[in-house]
Amino acid sequence: MTISRRVQAIKPSPTLTITAKAKAMRAEGVDVIGFGAGEPDFDTPDHIKKAAIKALENGFTKYTAAGGTDELKDAVIGKFKRDNGLDYDRTQILVSCGGKHCLYNLAQVLFDTGDEVIIPSPYWVSYPPIVTLADALPVILETTEESGFKMDPDKLRRAITKRTKALVLNSPCNPSGTTYTESELSEIADIVLEKGIYVISDEIYEKIVYDGFQFVSIASLDKEVKERTIIVHGVSKTYSMTGWRIGFTAGPSSIIEAMNKIQGQSTSNPTSISQKASQEALSGPQDVVEAMVGEFQKRRDYIIDRLNSLEGVTCVKPAGAFYAFPNLSSYLGKSFREKPIRNSMDLADYLLNFAQVAVVPGAAFGTEGFERLSFATSMENIEIGIDRIEKALKEFD
Repeated sequence: MTISRRVQAIKPSPTLTITAKAKAMRAEGVDVIGFGAGEPDFDTPDHIKKAAIKALENGFTKYTAAGGTDELKDAVIGKFKRDNGLDYDRTQILVSCGGKHCLYNLAQVLFDTGDEVIIPSPYWVSYPPIVTLADALPVILETTEESGFKMDPDKLRRAITKRTKALVLNSPCNPSGTTYTESELSEIADIVLEKGIYVISDEIYEKIVYDGFQFVSIASLDKEVKERTIIVHGVSKTYSMTGWRIGFTAGPSSIIEAMNKIQGQSTSNPTSISQKASQEALSGPQDVVEAMVGEFQKRRDYIIDRLNSLEGVTCVKPAGAFYAFPNLSSYLGKSFREKPIRNSMDLADYLLNFAQVAVVPGAAFGTEGFERLSFATSMENIEIGIDRIEKALKEFD
């Protein structure tokens, strides 16, 4: 059997790999603290689950339109109007099987062989493979810890070539928690318009921001910017609905229509029951989101303080999302029982096998020397996990 070159060019998701390994160890009776999974540990709110139950009881279990029901599209339109001051119509909205599905469809529609796509690092692990699967070239734009992992506008401008088709903007960012202000977005938007490229704005963590930060969508800056922006969003992070698999895209009608064509010939519609639940999530009470974010902020404050207190460790305080991204590069080159710690993968393996703590290596996000820790877990787990990491870091030869 011959495997296609496009599949050989990508690797399995390291986040899912780490999570699966931690689960396997737990199944064997090992007490593993998991900082790997990128999903809220809260249950889906009751009113959302009740909407799904009602859909089942009413027999809403058949195919829907490939790109989602009109009712859910209207709820998405209402969300953008309410939260972002953006006006869309149904032809500009596509509902898919999660945010990752949205990005995949978009890449298949937007990119041709040889196109370049600028991706700031650290980046979400699936951005480069999704670009590669469209036969396009991921161009990694490195950022620094000192800048809070924010793009330098001058470096961005220099990275754009005649082949550049789009910039991927993830704010708040997975894994760094970096969140851009309105003025910072304006600088980026000026470059985008000047160069005539698209912005793929991944806003899945929009509601998970801290310290009173006011999220701004780059598409809301002005009409011209909106026409060059495709927003990828979903219900998974905001409403703790990761398993429901509903994401949505907002953008120019021509792009949405093409994405709908791809979806119609691949997956067809997202699950009908999940669509009804998501409709309720977007249109129903929003106070549950504030409560969840309040708890995340308490955890963030604790884990960042603890990490920065560890010898040889620094960690930028994230303004959004639910990840800590500490710099542990001072431990690379050390060894444990004569086994060298050469990179972030070795360190992640060491922490999992020796300390029974699951983290995701920074190399998976394009930034060596760092590790990602999700604080979407209980405060008790965070306390125990950091205690274990602290002890483990003192054990090197």
